[in-house]
Amino acid sequence: MAPHVLLLPAVVLSVLNLVQTSYAQQLAEETCTVQILVPGLKGEPGDKGQKGAPGRPGRVGPPGDMGPPGSKGHKGVMGRHGKVGPSGMKGSKGETGDPGPKGPDGEPGLPCECAPMRRMIGEMDLLVAQLSSELRFIKSAVAGIKETESKLYLLVKEEKRFWDAQLYCQARGGHLAMPKDQESNSAIATYIRAAGVSRVYIGLNDVAREGVFTYVDSSPMSTFSAWRQGEPNNAYDQEDCTDLLPTGEWNDVSCSPTMYFVCEFSKDNI
Repeated sequence: MAPHVLLLPAVVLSVLNLVQTSYAQQLAEETCTVQILVPGLKGEPGDKGQKGAPGRPGRVGPPGDMGPPGSKGHKGVMGRHGKVGPSGMKGSKGETGDPGPKGPDGEPGLPCECAPMRRMIGEMDLLVAQLSSELRFIKSAVAGIKETESKLYLLVKEEKRFWDAQLYCQARGGHLAMPKDQESNSAIATYIRAAGVSRVYIGLNDVAREGVFTYVDSSPMSTFSAWRQGEPNNAYDQEDCTDLLPTGEWNDVSCSPTMYFVCEFSKDNI
């Protein structure tokens, strides 16, 4: 039993040494840690560093208020010429200028017998005019002729006054149409209605005596008439000639207006 009693104090002493050593080590560590946490004295300022790279651009800010108007700037340089515009309206004719100086006399021309040449040119002009008139007449004839048992009727689509129309028909061997019965009157009315013409001169007038109508061959209007109701009325005291409507009715009119007309030709004279 004695040996065991002697060993117990030794073990206790060993444990106490270990605890003391551990505490001293812990105390040393804690002391070192406290020294690191305490800030030191402020050092001297260092040198200025280099300029850093520019940062990213910020967001666009709201527009500011409009400032007061500034003073007028200097006139700028002239711009480029624009496109050429359209031509303007023709201006009024200016005043006649002063006559210029007389020019030098020309050289004398060759002698010439001008009278025969002028006469020849005049005859040629008349011939050309006559041929042109005949050509128009032929074109009208080809367009269509209305005929009855004894007559031929040609609608001439050239507007003329009454007496000019009569001369036109006479120059071709006829005269203005003279409807002296219902058959010829209906034939002429059908003719102009089919051609889409609203009215034509016919050869009937009271130029010689007001109210007494005669045909252009001087024969009286006695056996047949086709006056429209209320006609003839000699309106304005100047209606001495006659036109025929597509309905076949007659109407007294002035001889001055120009209109289409119908020529009449006898088959016996062809």
